[in-house]
Amino acid sequence: MTALGFLYPGHSAEDDYPRIEQLLASDIRIDLVHTDIGEDAHRVDALLRMGSAERLAAGVEALRLTGAEAVVWACTSGSFVYGWKGAHEQVRSLAVTAGMPASSTSFAFAHAVQELGVRRLAIGATYPDDVAELFARFLTDAGAEVAAVRGSGIITAAEVGTWGEAEVFALAKEADTADAEAVLLPDTALHTAAHIPALEAELGKPVLTANQVTVWEALRLTARRVNAPALGALFTREPIVQV
Repeated sequence: MTALGFLYPGHSAEDDYPRIEQLLASDIRIDLVHTDIGEDAHRVDALLRMGSAERLAAGVEALRLTGAEAVVWACTSGSFVYGWKGAHEQVRSLAVTAGMPASSTSFAFAHAVQELGVRRLAIGATYPDDVAELFARFLTDAGAEVAAVRGSGIITAAEVGTWGEAEVFALAKEADTADAEAVLLPDTALHTAAHIPALEAELGKPVLTANQVTVWEALRLTARRVNAPALGALFTREPIVQV
């Protein structure tokens, strides 16, 4: 059994995680601890407070008691908003506090892009444009090329959590460009786990979504690979070790 730990801000799309655990169909256990979201706002100042070391540390003890072998801060905007250097400092602090390997959803996207061997990306963000552009900058710092950024202007994670299949597909299709090699949907408040293969079939290219890559990143930290086509192209990369 491999136990994966996640710190998830507030309550929006956390039900993606038990769904992903089921779709992995392996000896993987997902443990999720909710952190205090503070002010629910996709605004730089609020996001910096949400991702502070103090807020993350408050959830670590409960997570440690689950037996988690690695922890991922399951928040994209609350990590990339710190910039490339600051996001590294955030996960280093989390690793020291938790006493285990740590990462964040922003780095999960960067590593997943490398795993797929794609470079030119389209971003379909629920965020306001200024926050979406910070994610594009983070990916550029990671060595990727951003072909297009489509923001949606949504301020709260609570509103994002109400989106269903139609809104998710519309966002992905509006963000996509002919020359993009993959489409990224970066908000962990967005329900996507049930839609990834259909999105990839619709767009004809890999689709990376926040909760999907967050779980993949935790598996990477624990040196596990699981073949799970129901979670998209990212979970079918070789070499595959299925236990």
